[in-house]
Amino acid sequence: MAGFLLDTDVIIWHLRGREETTEALKEIQRYGVPSCSVLSILEVQLGIKKGEEGKTLRFLDALKVFVVDRSIANHGARLIREQRRKGITLDIPDAVIAATCLEHNLILLTYNTRHYPIPGLQFYPLSPIGS
Repeated sequence: MAGFLLDTDVIIWHLRGREETTEALKEIQRYGVPSCSVLSILEVQLGIKKGEEGKTLRFLDALKVFVVDRSIANHGARLIREQRRKGITLDIPDAVIAATCLEHNLILLTYNTRHYPIPGLQFYPLSPIGS
């Protein structure tokens, strides 16, 4: 089975104690250590509130982290260009996360599937927030 990459929103919801998210993380850990993009670490670190530092850093340190190498950067740029031709704006972090998944055959855990209109990208089923 392929590995799993956590989107920033999933990391945040887990750290905030969303039970469904934590249960999903327990489920995928049966297949190995979950991973994230280095960009998710940046995004999560930007939102740390006072008193959350220790818990947040411990969780992030437990994840496998994928860096943005040349191949991922090129793939991400290609995804942005392809979506732009369709009239769709794809943000750089989302393009990098999608490219990371595609380059490493990873399944993406996210509540924001609409941010990833990418053919071939695989998702772990999570119920949308608020449903």
